[in-house]
Amino acid sequence: MDGFTVKQIDEMERAFGGIFIRARAALGASAFGMNIIDLPPLSGEAYPEHDHLHDGQEEVYFLLSGDADLVLPDRVVAMAALGTMVRVAPATRRRLRSGPAGARVMIIGATPGLAYVPQENSRLGGPETFGSPTVSTSMNPASPPPTLLLRGRF
Repeated sequence: MDGFTVKQIDEMERAFGGIFIRARAALGASAFGMNIIDLPPLSGEAYPEHDHLHDGQEEVYFLLSGDADLVLPDRVVAMAALGTMVRVAPATRRRLRSGPAGARVMIIGATPGLAYVPQENSRLGGPETFGSPTVSTSMNPASPPPTLLLRGRF
């Protein structure tokens, strides 16, 4: 096996209707989680509201293209400038919604102080299920009602 892996995003496996790109698994990374979310214009509830209380994972959201709002409990962060990065603590609820241009966002996550354990839905060929028991989205009929309302631009 080579000491590196090279892939184009368009070569990587997609899930959840093409929105979720399994970047970590496609590259063979094992020390941290990393996926790409490709949201269509005005995505609404396509990216679920969730937290990571169940696994303690913190996440960094990195805007690769387009524009989006990262909706947090006390703030809506407009991610309109390419290269915008936002760290979100495990207990903080979050929801990502794209603007009129759609958005491509890389999400990197890990649990501080612990070895990384990938969620089943992030593995190549993995199930299209939500890893968080507190996920809230219309894509998951048994989910709790959303608590974050969009107060931003869209």
